[in-house]
Amino acid sequence: MIAVTPGEPAGIGPDLLVELAQAQRRVPWVVICDQHMLQARASALNLPLRIDSELQQPACAAGAVTVWHTPLAAAVTPGRLQAANAAGVIAALDRAVQGCLQSRFQALVTGPIQKSVINDSGLPFSGHTEYLAAASGVDDVVMLLVADSLRVALATTHLPLREVAEALAIDMLQRRLLIFGQGLQQWFGIRQPRILVAGLNPHAGEGGHLGDEEISVIEPVCRALRARGLDLVGPLPADTLFTPAMLEQADGVMAMYHDQGLPVLKNRGFGRAVNITLGLPFVRTSVDHGTALDLAGSGRADSGSMAEALALAAALSGADA
Repeated sequence: MIAVTPGEPAGIGPDLLVELAQAQRRVPWVVICDQHMLQARASALNLPLRIDSELQQPACAAGAVTVWHTPLAAAVTPGRLQAANAAGVIAALDRAVQGCLQSRFQALVTGPIQKSVINDSGLPFSGHTEYLAAASGVDDVVMLLVADSLRVALATTHLPLREVAEALAIDMLQRRLLIFGQGLQQWFGIRQPRILVAGLNPHAGEGGHLGDEEISVIEPVCRALRARGLDLVGPLPADTLFTPAMLEQADGVMAMYHDQGLPVLKNRGFGRAVNITLGLPFVRTSVDHGTALDLAGSGRADSGSMAEALALAAALSGADA
């Protein structure tokens, strides 16, 4: 079974699940959310949806879905954020994590979440990636996005740009490159992955004239990990790293910050890309987009990334074997 959380109830996460539930499934889902919210969204979309609570034998038939009811405090209006519902969103995520840790579920797929409204409610939340690491009790995780054959991991995730250079440290980067390499081996079956490592600064620092993070952090880490057998190339200027000739020679890219790597990946495969959290004790995938509040309840949301996330979670966890 796969646990699925729709994310922000006022966003398009519920729309995507209602739409995808119209087709028969080989691998059963358990959707962890407020069942009344999901039924109301199906009605708004004018799509049939039969909801049951058979957690031991989840529905796989077209037009049916099994829901582990996790109530929200307030009724949901598509497109309208309500801080009162933030606690319910987090409660659903906690149930999913505990179910995965207890082997009740083989994988977790998450819909897009609205970080701002959770923080507005008084609950500190920087993103799914960081929250799942803490909830699972692991020391560190790596955010990886996949679009077709392009795999881009991030050394830092949801940080203001001015904080990225300070956050880059030898221990942290070394740990995350190891997690990335191990993840490519474990989940993608790549025996000896080759990873391109981006520099932080333009032209990878231009020999220290445009910043020294390459000299003080990135190159020492790459050198130390090469000595341990990792196939790392870099630090490389990001503007030449992300070219077809370079990418053809690699199994993955480690970008230093969020908007260094993800614009390229989303240009390659937006709507088909999948977010994976490496380093967790279970498989977790997610969509490559946000809550799209303006599309919620309209029937115009593209379910492609959610469909890919569900399929990849099933494949990586062996649930579709």
